[in-house]
Amino acid sequence: MIKKASLILCLLFSVSIFSQAEEILPPDFIKTITFKGSTSQAQLPILRLGEPFTLEFDALTGNEEDFYYKIEHFDFDWKPSQLVKGEYLRGVDNVRIINYLNSLNTYQIYSHYDLRIPNIQTKGLLKSGNYMITIYDDYDEIMFSRKFMVVEDLVTVGVQPSRTRDFETINEKQTVYLKINTNGINLNNPLETVKVKIIQNNNLKTAISDLKPQYTTNSELIYRYDEEASFWAGNEYLNFESKNVRVANLGIQFIDLKELYHSYLFKQISRKNRPYTWNPDINGNFLINAVGVDNIDTQADYTVVHFTLLEDEIIGKDVHVYGNFNNFEIEDMTRMFYNRESGQYECSFKLKQGFYNYKFVTVDLDGTIDEGAISGNFWQTENNYKTLVYYRDLGARFDRLIGFGEADSERITN
Repeated sequence: MIKKASLILCLLFSVSIFSQAEEILPPDFIKTITFKGSTSQAQLPILRLGEPFTLEFDALTGNEEDFYYKIEHFDFDWKPSQLVKGEYLRGVDNVRIINYLNSLNTYQIYSHYDLRIPNIQTKGLLKSGNYMITIYDDYDEIMFSRKFMVVEDLVTVGVQPSRTRDFETINEKQTVYLKINTNGINLNNPLETVKVKIIQNNNLKTAISDLKPQYTTNSELIYRYDEEASFWAGNEYLNFESKNVRVANLGIQFIDLKELYHSYLFKQISRKNRPYTWNPDINGNFLINAVGVDNIDTQADYTVVHFTLLEDEIIGKDVHVYGNFNNFEIEDMTRMFYNRESGQYECSFKLKQGFYNYKFVTVDLDGTIDEGAISGNFWQTENNYKTLVYYRDLGARFDRLIGFGEADSERITN
């Protein structure tokens, strides 16, 4: 019996060591999870080593819940690193979030939580690399977790989006060329020790990883892959703005006051077979904003936003509203239901006042997401590309994040 229990524990330990960490979705009452760096709001938190940051979120219960946090370090592939906590964290975690305020003059009652690092207990992070922050309650039940990255600027990363050279997808894909300048640092055996991750529009779920440099010199690593470093170009995101809940703003057809304000967006149609039209967006992100308030953290209200897509029923696939408002997750909240009487897809959910980007995507039964099935893919689309460069020296015990670069495809080249 003891041997059997020991075997089970060993198996569980092996699974935890060799499995990749995944972010945990928050429950329905946790909303508007936002990272902020020292200078601006960041929907994909890539921080400099030593830079302070803030994690904010709202709990829509009105009960002033107690929440706690812990921080863990991971390798390039999001498997737990070999570092013990004292090696990457100065101070302690597993402590309560003490900064929170209740909403004021809002129809939706909520508490706004504000976790700042460094603080009295957690003095700061000591190593670069991948991190996961996990929020849990009094009963040790995990509320949600979010990934973030800490970079030390040791190398310079050049990022060049380009139109793909593959004639079969030349009108639908973009590829990303990279050039890493080592700045005089000796990177031992870069074919094995250097790893890169290319991220389109802050979406870690579609990132491209594990590309090896094609050419190396004394000072540069060059990546000029075509198919291996190509992304579906997508289309510009749709948007709406709810900074004033009492009148219709950008993208909102009309509003209605019930238990909360309801914002009804203009009906949208499929753009897949329509000509590409440039439309300024923020690449799927969102920005909390409200007019006539002193503190948007606690005085911005929640509205029920209604999405409508005029489209024939798509058999065998679900249609979802997609964007960084929920970290590009596919969940029940974002699933659209087909109304056969009106011939359209519909769904609604709560969002805090602000400016939001979104698009409609299809999801297969196996969970495969097709961002272009409704929006289309156009090589001209303006996308943001970020590149992370990791390095594990010979004999090292963790992956350092030694470089970061980004570029937009607004002026894409052939």
